[in-house]
Amino acid sequence: MTDYFHLHATPDEIRAISSLGLAHLGDCVFELMVRSWLVLRGKATSRGLHKATVHFVAAPAQAAMAKKLEGVLTEEEQDVFRRGRNTSPHTIPKAASREEYQTATALEALFGYLYLQGRTDRLNELFTLMMEE
Repeated sequence: MTDYFHLHATPDEIRAISSLGLAHLGDCVFELMVRSWLVLRGKATSRGLHKATVHFVAAPAQAAMAKKLEGVLTEEEQDVFRRGRNTSPHTIPKAASREEYQTATALEALFGYLYLQGRTDRLNELFTLMMEE
């Protein structure tokens, strides 16, 4: 039976997933991490959690936070990020530029990739760096 909460895909399985597929998975991972961060830091109550989360998962916010990762990504991570940026976006949200949307998609692809590798240590490291105030 597959444990869908602790996925560990093989390198071949990960390569078979499109960048967009990785981005969708990474979007879920990122949102869960944001929600946990907000609750643990006392920055949102259960009533305001959704509204607070939306602020951080919006493409402009993700793009701004992704800039903090420049220079700390490994070559492999940079490759995943670059491929994620080149993913053809769906409809771009009105509140985001194409650049912001592509950067947010790249960040989500990276998070999906690291999650499937079981690299939660690296996910936490990058997330913490991004969320530093």
